[in-house]
Amino acid sequence: MVSSIDEEPPPYDSVAMAVPMVSCRVCSNMVDISSKKEQHVVKCSSCNEATPIRNAPPGRKYVRCPCNCLLICKSSSQRIACPRPDCKRIINLAPSPPATVAVPTGMCRVTCAHCHDTFLFNTLNNTLASCPHCRKVSSVGSGFARTRSIIFLIFGLVVLGIGIGITVGTMQSAAEKGGLYVVYVGAFLIALLLLLRSLYYCAMKISLFEGPI
Repeated sequence: MVSSIDEEPPPYDSVAMAVPMVSCRVCSNMVDISSKKEQHVVKCSSCNEATPIRNAPPGRKYVRCPCNCLLICKSSSQRIACPRPDCKRIINLAPSPPATVAVPTGMCRVTCAHCHDTFLFNTLNNTLASCPHCRKVSSVGSGFARTRSIIFLIFGLVVLGIGIGITVGTMQSAAEKGGLYVVYVGAFLIALLLLLRSLYYCAMKISLFEGPI
């Protein structure tokens, strides 16, 4: 089964002495149509194939088979068969379905909280969204940023509590064991970084989810 494109009559060409001629659609040979203007098609003397010179009758259309046979059929026809004994091809005239593009699951349109432009983001990715327009980072919906903020807040408070407990419990022996000061500084520094990270997510701008593609 093959597909074919509707064929339209070629334009007339003017040559010497104003003889109307058309170019054969198969071999490009010039065909004199001065005595055949009332016909719908003319036959080329070089390749013996037909070329239309007038529009097809109402409700009809021309179709060129890959074997170069010119066919005429109903405009509503979706499949026709070539009548030539050595061909017999089935020509599919139905329009090809549009090519579909596979869209990843979870892909949606998002409006950036910074520049307010729209971009695509996969909501199944448990990450922050980076806008391709302004390059700034935001959270798609408040859930992701809020969850991360709470997690870092809890860890920060736990580390801070551990640091305070170690400091209070070993304060008397810190003068004899200088390494404990390093533990104090390390614990409070980690707690501070975790609390700052929690604050970062808490203050993060929220991009709006517009809907799936």
